[in-house]
Amino acid sequence: MVAPTQVGAGGLGPTRPIDSGRIQVPIGPDSSQGPSFGDTLKKFVGDVSAAQDAATDLQGRFLRGENVEIHQVMAATEEASLSLDLMTELRNKVTEAYRTLVAIQS
Repeated sequence: MVAPTQVGAGGLGPTRPIDSGRIQVPIGPDSSQGPSFGDTLKKFVGDVSAAQDAATDLQGRFLRGENVEIHQVMAATEEASLSLDLMTELRNKVTEAYRTLVAIQS
């Protein structure tokens, strides 16, 4: 069996052999390539939550009679709504891709 190797700059990172050592597959992300998918997803969910919180805050301030313009409230509410719609579609696509992979393996 072949020992794990490092692929050159911009490569996949460490690999492990499969199929009697003829094919190399990645075993994990190379930390020099940037944030992982999980980190990116956490940031995205946090951004969606922050947009919803900002919209809720502006709505509350508007209802209390503070100096907030209606167009600011509407824009923040629409941004939060679009962010949530995007996150829902992303979830649907990831779920669909997972089911496809499971079906292929069966």
